[in-house]
Amino acid sequence: MVDDKVEMNNDPESYSSVSTSDPKNVQELTQYVQSLLQTIQDKFQNMSDQILTRIDEMGNRIDDLEKNIGDLMTQAGVEGTEK
Repeated sequence: MVDDKVEMNNDPESYSSVSTSDPKNVQELTQYVQSLLQTIQDKFQNMSDQILTRIDEMGNRIDDLEKNIGDLMTQAGVEGTEK
């Protein structure tokens, strides 16, 4: 089974968008902060989507496991408890 790791890059330079120079005035600072916040929000949304996908996959695996256990119990002649 392959376990994909979510890598979080905490390098401050990875958050900078187009401009790598320091903001010179309030307008540039505002644009820089908005860009930084948008980048963080996009990364957070991506990680949230990955987590939800993995939870759904885990639920499907649990359902399959329950079905397989039920089938094995039926084949073995053991009565299962109904939900």
